Amino acid sequence: MSDVETFDVVVVGGGPSGSTAATDLARSGRSVLLLDRAGRIKPCGGAIPPKLIQEFAIPEWLLKARVTTGRVIAPSKRSVDMPIEGGFVGMVDRDIFDEWLRDRAAFSGAERCSGTFESFSRDDDGVARLHYRLAGAAKGASLSSVRARVVIGADGARSEVARQGMPGSERVPCVFAYHEIVRTPEDSPIRNGGATYDERRCDVYYQGELSPDFYAWVFPHGETASIGVGSANKGFSLRGAVATLRHSTGLEGAELVRREGAPIPMKPLRRWDNGRDVVLAGDAAGVVAPASGEGIYYAMAGGRFAAEAVETYLKTGEVRALAKARKRFMKAHGRVFWVLGILQRFWYSSDKRRERFVSICADPDVQRLTWEAYMNKELVRAKPSAHVRIFFKDLAHLFGFVTP
Repeated sequence: MSDVETFDVVVVGGGPSGSTAATDLARSGRSVLLLDRAGRIKPCGGAIPPKLIQEFAIPEWLLKARVTTGRVIAPSKRSVDMPIEGGFVGMVDRDIFDEWLRDRAAFSGAERCSGTFESFSRDDDGVARLHYRLAGAAKGASLSSVRARVVIGADGARSEVARQGMPGSERVPCVFAYHEIVRTPEDSPIRNGGATYDERRCDVYYQGELSPDFYAWVFPHGETASIGVGSANKGFSLRGAVATLRHSTGLEGAELVRREGAPIPMKPLRRWDNGRDVVLAGDAAGVVAPASGEGIYYAMAGGRFAAEAVETYLKTGEVRALAKARKRFMKAHGRVFWVLGILQRFWYSSDKRRERFVSICADPDVQRLTWEAYMNKELVRAKPSAHVRIFFKDLAHLFGFVTP
């Protein structure tokens, strides 16, 4: 075993959750290997709240745009603008953003390795050995291996670490997302009245023709834009829906930069650790918000909780400490996920309900509480009168007393 390096922690997956965990643990003085598959970019609208920017020290230059309005579009094509009072939503390009996070992990002391995790085994002393294929290795080349006291699986919704290290954990319900990044230069018709596109506004389409059970979007990224759609319906054509959306918004002729697709989990797993030496984080743990599909903040928060749990375990030897990653996350965000899950199951179930949902979004109380909850990453409790008003308005829409 002397010829195989042993790390305190091997983090599999270099997205926001894995990079955050690697950074925090390296800063704590732990030996960390960050194993990431090269060239993978997750399909993502790229929205991050100010809380993330502050909490995780994200530099301003990574923001490609500052959105000050959200627009929701109903099946009838009726649109409702939701201005953000006194705030903004930052927009990032995951290609650049994720690489910066990996670089920060390396600068903090983590060792980076570009490769693909293949399998687990255990040495005679019980320490996990990870086998991986180096990026660019010739077909048929032997696998590389490394030992780890703890493994953090942050390798996405179809996590191979979860499948092998925690059987059953890979059965998380998913929405399948697909988007196209298109170029929007200053002299483009998109910027000169040739489209409904606005570089300071995020557009969300609640229309069955674009998604039978989720939504479609057009999000600005400065000189590019993300045009995407999500659905759990395996027979639904995501590419066809994006083509329809590009045509209807005047973005059909925009230059294609790249396209990406991936499963997005919609429910946190019931357990994130194997009770021994494996902890899950990010999409592998299922921490993408229902209804909104927001995942970057929750991935980074989950990565930080995972790092804290691992650090406690390495200090104390108490394996029960690993379970604290999920416990702390759910204490902080579980109620929000529960509420959003109910919202998605009910309001996204038909175009009739989507129409009423967009009508509800026109209400100033709904808009104010929605943005406050998004900015602060918690349900707003300070305005009970507003919650009461929204409750009765929801009932009126639900029973048809208010026309869309």
